[in-house]
This record gives sequence, structure tokens and C-alpha cells, in this order.
Amino acid sequence: MTASRPGVTIIPIHGHTPKIHDSAFVAPGCTIIGNVEIGADSSVWYNCVLRADVSRIVIGERSNIQDGSVCHCDPERPGDPDGSPLIIGDDALIGHMAMVHGCTIEDRGFVGLGAIAMNKAVIGSDAMLAAGAMLTEGKVMGARELWGGRPARKMRDLDDAAIAGMRIGVAHYAENAKHHSAAIDVAAKA
Repeated sequence: MTASRPGVTIIPIHGHTPKIHDSAFVAPGCTIIGNVEIGADSSVWYNCVLRADVSRIVIGERSNIQDGSVCHCDPERPGDPDGSPLIIGDDALIGHMAMVHGCTIEDRGFVGLGAIAMNKAVIGSDAMLAAGAMLTEGKVMGARELWGGRPARKMRDLDDAAIAGMRIGVAHYAENAKHHSAAIDVAAKA
């Protein structure tokens, strides 16, 4: 499941080695640490850091973590025996330079460019956290909601066209990952 990938730093720690599905694309420059699981056809783009040294990070199928994003989690604490793992469902989009930390992003959730989602926050299915927004600890976005601002609050419900646009984005990243993977293979052989 996890194989050596050119230009990617994969670091086992505390008895956990990242598990990356063979069909997942992880771009050069990424660092994947500890208890990380990346599902089929997902993509982690250039210069991302996924650090699961104190809890776990799970990324479902066909999800993408775009360039420069940081993914982390928090350990158990007194009164919080579960800690704050980072759980990302299937078909999720995480925009460039986002920071997702110990939260849950349900299937088809969207995190905009430079947005922040904090511990125990939830981004519902087909929901969108706007670019630059900050979803504070424990806030829960319902399905098909758009939240924005710092701190983020509900702005409106998303219509079918917005949902369709997010699904097009998922398909684009799944396809584009195949092209980048092939280009990296060619460059490695040159």
C-alpha cells in the first residue's frame, strides 16, 4: 500500500507508518508523518504537510489536499479521551494553503483557499467553508451550507449549481493527479 514516492518524505513515528493507497497521488515536496491513511484516487499536492504524530489523519477516496496545506490533529487530554483526529471523507476538496486541524470534513465537503478549520469543528456534506474563513473549535456546519468570515458563520444555503461546481472540482483534481503522476515519472527517468 505505501511505497517509496520520489521527492516525498514519509516518516514513521510512534509505531505508525503512513498508509497511502497505490492509486493515490502524493506530489514531491510533501511530508507525510505517522498515523496517516490516504484513500484510493486521492491526491496530496505540492508542499503539503500531513503530521499525525499525536493522533490520526484519515483521508477518504478521491479527496484532494491542495498545494501548501497543513493537516494536523490533537491528542487525548483530560476530559477528552478521543482527542481530535483529522477525518476527511470521500470527494472532499481542501483548497491551497488551508489549515485543517483535528476537525471532520464530511463527504464532499469543501475548504476554501487559506481557510482554517479547528479542533472538533465539522464541515457537513456538500458544505463549503469560504476562502480565508476560520471555523472555530467545535462549530458545526450543516449539509449544503456556506460559511465565511473570521470567525466563520453561516452565510446561506448552497444551491444545486454550487454543489455541481464542487463535484466538477473533485473530478478535475482526480484526473489532473494522473497527469502529474505521469509527468513526474517521465521527469524521474530523464
